[in-house]
Amino acid sequence: MAVSTVRADSTASAETMCPYRLVLEHVTSRWGVLVLIALLERSYRFSELRREIGRIGRGVSEKMLTQTLQTLERDGLVHREARPVIPPRVDYSLTDLGREAAEQVRGLAAWTQERMPDVERSRRAYDEARAAAARAS
Repeated sequence: MAVSTVRADSTASAETMCPYRLVLEHVTSRWGVLVLIALLERSYRFSELRREIGRIGRGVSEKMLTQTLQTLERDGLVHREARPVIPPRVDYSLTDLGREAAEQVRGLAAWTQERMPDVERSRRAYDEARAAAARAS
């Protein structure tokens, strides 16, 4: 279905119209990035993963982590293994597809860290030029 043929009041989902964009949003979301990078190292239980994400960046709520894991599992990037033991144990790991995506995300994260000084210089130059233009008008 082409986007141009969808009426504004259509009930067609964004997934039907642009599925690759949706996957990209899942992989590059605030929590998706951190989950994928953390799971590159090893599998985690839910609470361990939540602590690891807090160590890497800001803390994530249980609700957001659950939603992120479910989304990534649905996309085939994360594997959820529930073990029938007492107390119940659930482990999360990357699938082969997830590992491939996580490597790409980790590369982008490394590039961002490496190039941040250049980005900051560009931001300052942009802000100074905008401020000068505003003063001139």
